[in-house]
Amino acid sequence: MASDLGNMAYDMIKGGLPGQPLGVKFKQYAGYVNVDEKKGRSLFYYFAEAAADPSSKPLILWLNGGPGCSSLGMGAMVELGPFGVNPDGETLYSRNFAWNKVANILFLESPAGVGFSYSNTTSDYELSGDRRTAEDAYTFLINWFKRFPHYRTGDFYIAGESYAGYYIPELSDVIVNRNKKADSSSRIQLKGIMIGNGIMNDDTDTKGIVDFLWSHALISDETYQGLTGQCKPGSSRCGSLDVDQIGTIDFYNIYAPLCTSSFRLSNKTRKHRGYDPCESKYVYSYLNLPQVQKALHANRTKLSHNWELCSFVINSWKDSPSTMFPIYRRLMASGLRILLYSGDVDAVVSVTSTRYSIGSLNLTVIKPWRPWLDETDEVAGYQVVYDGLTFATVRGAGHQVPQFQPQRAFTLLKMFLADHF
Repeated sequence: MASDLGNMAYDMIKGGLPGQPLGVKFKQYAGYVNVDEKKGRSLFYYFAEAAADPSSKPLILWLNGGPGCSSLGMGAMVELGPFGVNPDGETLYSRNFAWNKVANILFLESPAGVGFSYSNTTSDYELSGDRRTAEDAYTFLINWFKRFPHYRTGDFYIAGESYAGYYIPELSDVIVNRNKKADSSSRIQLKGIMIGNGIMNDDTDTKGIVDFLWSHALISDETYQGLTGQCKPGSSRCGSLDVDQIGTIDFYNIYAPLCTSSFRLSNKTRKHRGYDPCESKYVYSYLNLPQVQKALHANRTKLSHNWELCSFVINSWKDSPSTMFPIYRRLMASGLRILLYSGDVDAVVSVTSTRYSIGSLNLTVIKPWRPWLDETDEVAGYQVVYDGLTFATVRGAGHQVPQFQPQRAFTLLKMFLADHF
């Protein structure tokens, strides 16, 4: 395939994406990068250059978690890419707070088996795990920079959320180690990482979620006592004590509306765009359109199943450590800039979990807890600067912060890139 030969021109989305708004001037690219020639393992990417003067802007790799969820579908199309999908599932709208207004954004579907990424060796899907995901992502970057050499010497950041709380430190650790022996042609200019509502450490993550549920009146005192004193976190009994009493809510944002048939119907006539809990359904429809896949140079192997937001092809996960603390300590020692941010109404990886995890690192406080403001001068959240990392909350945001609070997420991004904390 021409795309495998490193032909940047082949990967350009000529004429734009189907249904995109008029007047789009920035360049978009999409295609495959091989990470294992022998096994035929290839990862799919979508790349949106900065809307203005891309050569002067940093490059950000965005990773969603899962493990097994799509950075194209969730990250690009639902959260922070240049476009979102309208309720018709066929046309796009311009996102007001798209991250490519201040940076070049690269979305990677990883590992193989997620989205349009694939392997010609079926057993690969049974061998997925953290180590392979990090190694494949590193190989992807090395080969992608060969295809886009003008970005190789610029500032590079990695951002993401959820299980990317493991993906990102693990990939960063590989980059930092390989850079020690790399020549100038293969050195990656990693400057920092930015992780939202990311898992960090099993024990503190679990304790934080339980405390969050109780403090937000989602579970009873008796359930809380059972979760904290009468059973082991993660056991089947703990799970039943938890979920059965809570009812049907969105754990990713405990105050958000659910996607119902009545909501979808009313949304078709809405004039003012806001949070839409059904947006992932529109994305599913859009990314399965043949003309969209053709424009993206996607699905070149004619997969036997539809594109999915989260993969059902990956049916096992071989390795996942219980904590990221050792890697965080190495990354902090390397001088990498680290921002951990938390939407404060997420019950999946709660702000409480992240605070407990950071507390366990026993870091020195450099700038104490204080509010930070959005561009309307409202309190957008709170921040504290430690020796080694910065932590920020985002008021009113759920698990996917850019989806629930796009303006505040955009402000936080600009603060991070400018190192204004």
